[in-house]
Amino acid sequence: MQRILPRGEIEALDHNSIPRIKLPERESVFAVRAARLRQLAADSPVADYLLLMARLVDAQQRALAHCHAPEATEDRISLAQAHGMPPLQAVGWPRDPLWRKVLEQLLDDVAGGQDVPAEAVEVCAALRRALADDPESVEDLADAVLAEQDQGVDGAAAPFVMAALQVYWTDLASRFDEKQLPVASPFGVCPVCASLPVASVVRVGGQFEGYRYLCCSLCATQWHMVRVKCSHCEDVESVAYQAIEGRSEAIKAETCDHCHTYRKIFYQDKDLNVEPVADDLASLMLDVLVGEAGYSRASGNPLLWHGSEED
Repeated sequence: MQRILPRGEIEALDHNSIPRIKLPERESVFAVRAARLRQLAADSPVADYLLLMARLVDAQQRALAHCHAPEATEDRISLAQAHGMPPLQAVGWPRDPLWRKVLEQLLDDVAGGQDVPAEAVEVCAALRRALADDPESVEDLADAVLAEQDQGVDGAAAPFVMAALQVYWTDLASRFDEKQLPVASPFGVCPVCASLPVASVVRVGGQFEGYRYLCCSLCATQWHMVRVKCSHCEDVESVAYQAIEGRSEAIKAETCDHCHTYRKIFYQDKDLNVEPVADDLASLMLDVLVGEAGYSRASGNPLLWHGSEED
């Protein structure tokens, strides 16, 4: 039987002994996500969308195998260490045009599959045309999704653009030396790329047993954060956990009455196969119910754009 440590016991531990970072496993990160999406689609009212995203995520795994983006310079790493900032900070990063080649590959891979919805094929075709005729517009869209802007974003195209950016940054993160990270990083963002987490996972097994890790929506890095603490505002007094009665015990919404936001939290001891991006996407009913209770999402899911398309 797996033992989950209570809050007080976790805080009493020597935190230097807790693994701070779990970098993405290059050989399997997207393959595991795609498999989970297909598993969840078997009993979901949004099965068609989950299966479409599974196809996209499979394409990400294939693209990652051949992606080798330019790494951070020693000067950039030294500057990040000096100022306690994530060394691969996504917003403002000088992206190599390679990322657009990744996007082309993803679009061709998805659109060329069997039984792909006509709407998705049209979105892929439109993005393909934009890459050829107006690449700056695609770069602008990439800047917008990385900054999680709410206005002026094409919600249909955004998941495909974000998928290419995920491949780009997951490649960088998987090859990064954890020892080059600053000793401390800003609260609430990925210590590698400074993106927001999509959710958190209480892990089981080995040195990660019983600890909670926030999961980056961009580079798939996971980083430790104590439990029963708001991942948005750091409050520890107003945190509560909401779930849908009769549904899986492996998923809850961690709400905060101080900042009135929430993120989902998943428990591997209840379901070993939970995957933060996939399980978050498949549990939209929990989002609806928590939203009706007055809480706002602290950050979105990279495979489902929540912003407005209006300028």
